[in-house]
Amino acid sequence: MKLKITLKKSPIGSMPKHKATIEALGLRKIGQSVIRDDIPSVRGQVFTVKHMVTVEEINE
Repeated sequence: MKLKITLKKSPIGSMPKHKATIEALGLRKIGQSVIRDDIPSVRGQVFTVKHMVTVEEINE
């Protein structure tokens, strides 16, 4: 199982921790998507910035 994570809101003006999490996920621009493995560490990162991203589960 994989997760498709899309940045929907700019991290400008957000807490430094949230900016770092967005960068660690590999997101740079609004509307950009990345595919990540569905593991607990990635789920935790997504939970931290859930107000800025959308997540879709992809079965592969």
